[in-house]
Amino acid sequence: MEGERRASQARSSGLPAGGADGDSPGGSAPFPGSSGSSALLQAEVLDLDEDEDDLEVFSKDASLMDMNSFSPMMPTSPLSMINQIKFEDEPDLKDLFITVDEPESHVTTIETFITYRIITKTSRGEFDSSEFEVRRRYQDFLWLKGKLEEAHPTLIIPPLPEKFIVKGMVERFNDDFIETRRKALHKFLNRIADHPTLTFNEDFKIFLTAQAWELSSHKKQGPGLLSRMGQTVRAVASSMRGVKNRPEEFMEMNNFIELFSQKINLIDKISQRIYKEEREYFDEMKEYGPIHILWSASEEDLVDTLKDVASCIDRCCKATEKRMSGLSEALLPVVHEYVLYSEMLMGVMKRRDQIQAELDSKVEALTYKKTDTDLFPEEIGKLEDKVECANNALKADWERWKQNMQNDIKLAFTDMAEENIHYYEQCLATWESFLTSQTNLHLEETSEDKP
Repeated sequence: MEGERRASQARSSGLPAGGADGDSPGGSAPFPGSSGSSALLQAEVLDLDEDEDDLEVFSKDASLMDMNSFSPMMPTSPLSMINQIKFEDEPDLKDLFITVDEPESHVTTIETFITYRIITKTSRGEFDSSEFEVRRRYQDFLWLKGKLEEAHPTLIIPPLPEKFIVKGMVERFNDDFIETRRKALHKFLNRIADHPTLTFNEDFKIFLTAQAWELSSHKKQGPGLLSRMGQTVRAVASSMRGVKNRPEEFMEMNNFIELFSQKINLIDKISQRIYKEEREYFDEMKEYGPIHILWSASEEDLVDTLKDVASCIDRCCKATEKRMSGLSEALLPVVHEYVLYSEMLMGVMKRRDQIQAELDSKVEALTYKKTDTDLFPEEIGKLEDKVECANNALKADWERWKQNMQNDIKLAFTDMAEENIHYYEQCLATWESFLTSQTNLHLEETSEDKP
């Protein structure tokens, strides 16, 4: 009975009723304390000199990849049993597979929009079938994200790509933009599917399985306008009051988020500039080869040499194009996704603070007896449980997010480094081959001239 009661409370809070993930109930080693925290944070994130735009990534001793994740001791308030709940390890066998493909344009008298086909294959018993196929537009993804944030305010929801593209980059319905968005939406859904809590969200299941009219009907079942306005007013009021005594662990977390946001935004800016300059270099190099071919027509003695130079340029041009493709498909999306993640994290911290601010206001009102206090002890007890649940959810998800972030960024930069090495080796081999052939030709001509 005790286990069932705990599982019931866990489900009502939106957390898994899972057991330990190999750690003690107290969690792993705590985040470094306030002493020297600024120096530690500087060492833990990407070291980047803003003045000279000099990118120094991942030193051996201090980098994002080597950070010790933070997981403070969970509270032991008798008002809640949520301190016994932790995220379970992800299952060894994946049972939910999602594919986003086949974007399709729709033109109406009012608007033009794109829908994407979503194919879901699963072996989970809560699904009515093993395979589903639906079409969703961007607004549907926005709805899902909002429902997840509403149900799990302090879990780290994966970010969606921006609604509008940056001015001057590509047109809204350009094929490249649509493909970039499709990949981002695919990653968004699969990150949710891989999350130990979000993957079992009922709205997520409906999003994957319901036909368009069913989804539309389900959306209308949400809270009414007045209810949503009331929630917004309360949230704004809480944010205006602020949090007087934010726990030290969340101060450290907030400091990390601010510094991470600063660094990842700068890396995103530099990466975009590198890609732009690489594109300009590639466009000029494409014109360089044909010029040598034209030149060879007017230089009878240099025909073979000039044609060989043109051939080398052409091969280097193809290698450059391949490297650019790797940059745009592997590095840039990962960096930009974590730019969006940094914004999501700030939102999560804000929602956590709003929950705590609501509790603080009740405690303050009780202290100064500003209103009828007969029901306050019960209300405060519920709010304390709510704050504890929100804190524990964020701390557990924070660990998971940081591990994923470290793996993703490390893999992206490692792949880029390997791609650059291969690119320069290929170009070097091309020009060395040219020099060798020219040297041999020169030796042959010299030997023929000897008596």
